[in-house]
Amino acid sequence: MMMKPPQPFWIIATSLVFFGLLSSAGAQTPAVSLEGVIDFHAHSAPDVTKRLINGFEVVRQAKAAGMRAVVLKNHYITTAPLAQLAMQEVGGIEVYGGIVLNRSAGGINPEAVRRMVEVEGHRGKIVWCPTFDAENQIRSTNSNLPFVPVVKDGKPVPAMAEIFQLVAQNNLIFATGHSSPAESLILLAAARQAGVKHLLVTHVLSETTRATIEQMKLMAGLGATMEVVWLAHLGAKPLPVSVCAEAIKAVGAEHFLMSSDLGQPGNPVHTQGLRDFITALKAGGITDREIDLITRKNPARLLELEP
Repeated sequence: MMMKPPQPFWIIATSLVFFGLLSSAGAQTPAVSLEGVIDFHAHSAPDVTKRLINGFEVVRQAKAAGMRAVVLKNHYITTAPLAQLAMQEVGGIEVYGGIVLNRSAGGINPEAVRRMVEVEGHRGKIVWCPTFDAENQIRSTNSNLPFVPVVKDGKPVPAMAEIFQLVAQNNLIFATGHSSPAESLILLAAARQAGVKHLLVTHVLSETTRATIEQMKLMAGLGATMEVVWLAHLGAKPLPVSVCAEAIKAVGAEHFLMSSDLGQPGNPVHTQGLRDFITALKAGGITDREIDLITRKNPARLLELEP
């Protein structure tokens, strides 16, 4: 049997580069570190819509990446039980959940919040105003479906008063959901007056909730932290990352936190999305100190985790 002559080295090397087994630089670029990072907005299965991975896997991947905490979110079901199960099954990382006041929760329903707080493990920390059932969301998408109002005649609807009271009494985080910027400013002012300590503006730059720089400055003046999410920069109508970077520079990184808002099939997993977001923001002029604030210190402050 005739032996084939050895292949020249350049042919082997070219093949290895083609198949991704050998870097032309001789070494791979180090991955962005997620050590100590907190994802405040992570969607997962099981859900009423298809999700990329389940909640346990989200937490496992976050733990493997060295992250400090994950907040699991579901538009229709409280995630406090799932967060507690993840703490028991995975461990080694903080996991939190919350409730969204959509129609499935009874809308502006104090009893739903009260029961979320009582779930074993007390991992329920966030109360989001309506999202897909928000009046602003329904009107913005012209879907002509029933909605849950949160503001009427320039004031929070009366049922919000007890929500604010429960959030304040249990030291929870009040989040604006898919309310419009104008609605959010009304809600934030009322929540603060009711004694709510932790205020969060949900994805302040996403399409249906996008605030102006002046509105964001007013939100910051009310003591709110504003969330920016990687999902806003993906899809068919991606927001330029430069818009996000300029908002952080104009208002101040001390008023922002960064989340993935991922979990959709076809999008990156949460950890990869966070890495991509950090890389893009740094390319947009956001410093390492500012990245540390929006990924670690500010979300830890909201969750009252030890420095």
